[in-house]
Amino acid sequence: MVGARKGAARRLMTAAVVGLGLLTAAPAAMAQDVLVLAAASTKNAVEKIASQFKAKTGVGITSSFAASSALAKQIENGAPADLFISADLDWMDYLQKRNLIKTDSRVSLLGNELVVIAPKGSTLKPDLKPGGDLPALLGDGRLATGDPSNVPVGKYAQAALESFGQWAQIEPKLARTDNVRAALALVSRGEAPLGIVYRTDAAVDPGVTVVGVFPPGSHPAIVFPVALTATTTNANAVKFLDFLKSPEGLAVFQEFGFVPAPKLP
Repeated sequence: MVGARKGAARRLMTAAVVGLGLLTAAPAAMAQDVLVLAAASTKNAVEKIASQFKAKTGVGITSSFAASSALAKQIENGAPADLFISADLDWMDYLQKRNLIKTDSRVSLLGNELVVIAPKGSTLKPDLKPGGDLPALLGDGRLATGDPSNVPVGKYAQAALESFGQWAQIEPKLARTDNVRAALALVSRGEAPLGIVYRTDAAVDPGVTVVGVFPPGSHPAIVFPVALTATTTNANAVKFLDFLKSPEGLAVFQEFGFVPAPKLP
């Protein structure tokens, strides 16, 4: 009888210790994931940074990539998100004017270059300057880029072509896409002879080659800002934002071809 009582006591103590262990482990197991909405062109870099962040902290990053315009509208319509990375200032300004981001968290994170791409092996080499031959090189083909009415890369492309005096000739030949990666895919598959994307997009697709780089003065400075959304209460989102801005995070962006954000007047 005494042995039975001692055995029962040991079992109760073991159960209590196991239960205490489960309670202690619960906060780590329940670490809240960070929901990130990011410009399509940041996909490869953000996914690698997210993997590094999870390895360090145990916190997962759930990311959705699309055109900045589409993501900003999702946030405006109440989509859950902790962090927004835009490919231009305009769409971050759009949210800021509507009090949909934490203004004090906003920072210009990255810069980029605007380039012309062609399918791998193409012999086309456009002369990117006023009076250049880009319209003639297109012939009956189309120029793939983001829709200039709302997609940042398309807006930068329109500004550059307007500065060259070539917009009126090229606009009817545009293949307007929903985001920069869709334009990249059209050229990579040979469905468009030329496209305008960011240098970082061209770098991740072996099916294209960069055949020209727009001079920086031909379009507004390319800036990728980042900010916490106004509704987030996720402490891990603050930590991930800090990691994006850290030397380790910026080194990954640099690995994928991003450059430091340009200093604006």
